[in-house]
Amino acid sequence: MAKEKITVAKGVKVKRGEEEKMRAKKGSGSAGKYKDVSPKEFAGASGGASKFSYPIDTLSRARNALARAHFAPDPEGIKRKVYRLYPELKKRKLKREGTLKK
Repeated sequence: MAKEKITVAKGVKVKRGEEEKMRAKKGSGSAGKYKDVSPKEFAGASGGASKFSYPIDTLSRARNALARAHFAPDPEGIKRKVYRLYPELKKRKLKREGTLKK
């Protein structure tokens, strides 16, 4: 009997049971947990397969990624991607810092 494939992310299918092996790898604890998020909608390393990768498909998840970016090896990379997708968050940050140019 062939193992059927299951979806672990948008456009990413693996054989049943493989997602558990993916989670067992160091830094991949959330592999397959965000089935409705495409790999491009992650900020950080490995497009969702790393513990330093954050889903940013919604505004609230993007804000959460910014709050936790300091844990990642490249926090500036996460901030760049979030601010690229959600410029209103960057504008809000600059306004809060008092450096917003009009």
